[in-house]
Amino acid sequence: MQTASGPDRFDTDPTLSATLGYTQNVEDCRAVRIGSGGLDDDYLSDLVQRSGGALTDLKKAYDAGAMPFLNLPEDRQDLEMLEPIARHFQSRFDDVLILGTGGSSLGSRALYEMADKDEDKVRGAPKLHIITNVDPFVWDRLIRRLDYRTTGIVVISKSGGTTETMMQFLTLLPVVLERLTPDELARHITLITEPGDNPLRRLGARYGLPVLDHDPKVGGRYSVLSVVGMLPTMIAGLDAADTRKGASRVLDHAFASIDDPSRCPAAVGAAISVGLTEKRGVSASVMLAYSDRLGSLARWYRQLWAESLGKGGQGTTPVYATGPVDQHSQLQLWLDGPADKMFTVLGGPNDTDGLPIDPALADDPRLAYMAGRSMGDLMAASRRATAETLARRGRPVRRIDMTRIDESAMGALMMHFMLETVIAAHLMGVDPFDQPAVEEGKVLIRKYLADSGDPA
Repeated sequence: MQTASGPDRFDTDPTLSATLGYTQNVEDCRAVRIGSGGLDDDYLSDLVQRSGGALTDLKKAYDAGAMPFLNLPEDRQDLEMLEPIARHFQSRFDDVLILGTGGSSLGSRALYEMADKDEDKVRGAPKLHIITNVDPFVWDRLIRRLDYRTTGIVVISKSGGTTETMMQFLTLLPVVLERLTPDELARHITLITEPGDNPLRRLGARYGLPVLDHDPKVGGRYSVLSVVGMLPTMIAGLDAADTRKGASRVLDHAFASIDDPSRCPAAVGAAISVGLTEKRGVSASVMLAYSDRLGSLARWYRQLWAESLGKGGQGTTPVYATGPVDQHSQLQLWLDGPADKMFTVLGGPNDTDGLPIDPALADDPRLAYMAGRSMGDLMAASRRATAETLARRGRPVRRIDMTRIDESAMGALMMHFMLETVIAAHLMGVDPFDQPAVEEGKVLIRKYLADSGDPA
């Protein structure tokens, strides 16, 4: 553990930023910085040290292959298997529908929306439509306007019976069958589900559709680095291997930090979250993303955190927010409302700063501060000002700064958040991989559908 007096005691070593692809600064979560809203250093040190037990357990699981999501970053054989499938979708189709919900789609959507759509490799790939909901208005509009002669379809359901995904597919299938011959069908549709007998596999056998295996030991919300996230990423022209390399670097660094978990950003992040809940009554965790390209990453994190840790009356509510938009809609509440939130201010370098304002157009004294400044300057200033204002009001603020926004950095942050979630579960004494309370709602959905009268 680093010395108690060091101002960067719990923060990412800046020299690691090029390796990890991001830095984490938690200084404004400490009582010595923000007062009673922060954590005392001795308490935080003890909590971080306790997280070493979780890192040890994770390393043992990695060595034994007991948590397959930990072993995915180093795997390349499955990517080689997926390569010809991705090339098929790229060369044949203008549009590709990805059907799935929750963990079956949120990860791939985060990676796809991160992409620079002007890059040649992405611009030359099909347009992905990653469907995460079952709003009939939006769904009907989409399926009516697609040309199914130039549209590919990937259906993802771990269980093979997910209600929302099966409703999507069963609604779409008759439309596709009207336009394609049985031989063409197998070239347009690929299914992803776990091995064994399930409804999706039966449909695949019925129509002769190719089926890829979803590892049953990889839970949906931890599946982004598996075929679930990697096939759509590859179809989109993005580098799946780079995504895994970024994740691997974070994992390697975490395992190297077992004896000194204060060096592991994920362990520190978990300790901060758990500590603020235990000692400061924090019940909500706001992720404020300062880039539209990172919005879906925050939404992916929201499911990961909520579904993994909301157990037995415990857990914090993850809240997604957009900067600077939510400065104009929620900042008043954050600053002057209940002191029950922690904030993660997330961002990276701007893709482009935009055109600077012509001083001649900002000659009004009230606009003079804009002269020579750009949209990128405004984004950076908003991000800094919001974080500082929150901290000055005693609100705990964590800053995560990406050194770049690309596949590698996204893989790194995704692994960071998966590790952080599992470590937080260890500190809380809950199982991060089950979701027992959700099953009741699923049962009721099926019952209400069955009882809703004669089928149309």
